Amino acid sequence: MTLRQIRVVPDEVLRQKARKVPGVDASIQKLIDDMIETMQQACGVGLAAPQVGVSLRVITLQMPEQEPFGIVNPEVVKCSGERMVVEGCLSIPGYQGELKRSEKVTVKGLDRNGAKLRIKATELLAQALEHEIDHLDGVLYIDHLESPDKLKKVEPPDDAAAEGTPDRRPHRKTAAPGPE
Repeated sequence: MTLRQIRVVPDEVLRQKARKVPGVDASIQKLIDDMIETMQQACGVGLAAPQVGVSLRVITLQMPEQEPFGIVNPEVVKCSGERMVVEGCLSIPGYQGELKRSEKVTVKGLDRNGAKLRIKATELLAQALEHEIDHLDGVLYIDHLESPDKLKKVEPPDDAAAEGTPDRRPHRKTAAPGPE
């Protein structure tokens, strides 16, 4: 596995619509492995391939106290409800914003072996899925803010893995921070 550089705004790859993956092969599996390692190193909850400079429809996620996984060609097929959340993003370091996300989402795609999968999600997983799939369409969470005053600068934590910061995976069960 290889750590990859996380791209930050204004990198153009973050604003491009990612290409559909024609088939899952060893190169896609390696990309997923590299993305998981990169996401974990950065203490992220999710990562989209464009964030590591690869314009393909691949995301990785890791919920607190669960195993990481990848989804190829993810697509939201159903969403319902609405809630206000606070998000951060590894590609927009030092900021967090308050925005609306769905309460529930259903996503379909392929797993790392090319098998079809369908995920029904709520809470942090639903939020992370919407956030990462947005990345595949060149959309950043800041595009969903109702007004500029919903974006706040945050101080870097004293501990890089500090809980409750928008870019960090919580280590205990608490109110969910943003997906990345």
